[in-house]
Amino acid sequence: MYFRNRADAGRKIANKLGAYSKHNVSVVCLSNGAAIVGAQIAMRLHANMMLLLTENIILPGEHEAIAAISSYGNFTYNNMFSPGQLEELANEFHQYIDAQRLEKMHRLNVLMGRDGEIRAEYLRHHVVILVSDGLVSGYSLDIAYDFLKTIAIDKLIIAAPVANVAAVDRMHLVGDEICCLSVVENFISVDHYYDDNTIPKTDDLFRMMNNISINWKH
Repeated sequence: MYFRNRADAGRKIANKLGAYSKHNVSVVCLSNGAAIVGAQIAMRLHANMMLLLTENIILPGEHEAIAAISSYGNFTYNNMFSPGQLEELANEFHQYIDAQRLEKMHRLNVLMGRDGEIRAEYLRHHVVILVSDGLVSGYSLDIAYDFLKTIAIDKLIIAAPVANVAAVDRMHLVGDEICCLSVVENFISVDHYYDDNTIPKTDDLFRMMNNISINWKH
């Protein structure tokens, strides 16, 4: 399935989640692109909306991230590595990982600013809809789940316009409910599934979120 743009995909997902308009809902977006999708869901469901951005930590000479840190500050190792591999790499690159962790957290703080602060009280006892604009793996879900599991949410729904098979499997394991419009076996790239890939800068996204008149804070 292909979409005109991320807003088009968001409206399609929002139509499928319309039954939650009578619940206290918060939409948590995993990227700037996901925020375009999530804005349509938030407007339809009268929901709070926020970003949970991440920065990967990649070791010298490696292509796969060993870990990531979120804008909320939680640090998550990549479960693509075995426990033995993680222990060995964490011991060998301890100082490098610590330095990268501080650097990435500072970058996220600058990027997000006060407008991007995630408020746990807007998630507690809410139905949380975790939104991606396309999932090629479950790693970003693990990062978000590490954050959300410390908060007493009522239900976790994972929504994505498109995802590959492995990511959908992970969605089922992490979420209480999933909404995926298209499952793709040979996933190419997220942008491939949108005709228009225009994504506003983070500051513009915050203004967009603040201007959603029905962005309720229950």
